[in-house]
Amino acid sequence: MAERTAWRICSELGWWSAFGKKRGRNGKKPGPPVHDDLVGRDFTADAPNRLWLSDITEHWTREGNLYLCAIKDAYSNRIVGYSIDSRMKSRIAVAALDNAVARRNAEGVDVAGCVLHTDRGSQFRSRKLVHRLNRHDMVGSMGRVGAAGDNAAMESFFSLLQKNVLDRRTWNTREELRIAIVTWIERTYHRRRRQAGLGRLTPVEYELIMKPAATQAA
Repeated sequence: MAERTAWRICSELGWWSAFGKKRGRNGKKPGPPVHDDLVGRDFTADAPNRLWLSDITEHWTREGNLYLCAIKDAYSNRIVGYSIDSRMKSRIAVAALDNAVARRNAEGVDVAGCVLHTDRGSQFRSRKLVHRLNRHDMVGSMGRVGAAGDNAAMESFFSLLQKNVLDRRTWNTREELRIAIVTWIERTYHRRRRQAGLGRLTPVEYELIMKPAATQAA
């Protein structure tokens, strides 16, 4: 089928793609990396806090865009930290990192040596974030320009968020959407959604069950 024919049929039926919108870069090209790529598309970890993945997504509300920066532990797929803001500045990445470190520290876990893998967005190249990584004794890693596969594991989480929350309805306020995002992450994704890659366990269950083995391995 020709692309124009498909467009006409979808238009007549009122069908629109939920994934056709590129996540915001505001027309800016990614700058030079401040870290080497230490991951090489190997999104696996044999223990918690060895490899974290992070990215930023945006969604429209009647009040304006809302931005989410999330950090996922590659070991359990748990979202260990996140930050939600009305502006996509470096502070959103810094706040997400601080949130993740504080959560792990509260669990009595040291994050020193953990690799944080991101794309080359300006928020992740900022001096503030680099300073925070050094402060927490963490290591930065960055994928290549225009290579979505270099952070595919994080993209898969945002795809789930898009289908289960963002595109479910029209959001009137940023606060309304913020509550929906937090509720889905903490209640559904972490504690109800079982993942095949985790042996049909949820991220929280996987960390609880595998914790003794991971501690012995360390």
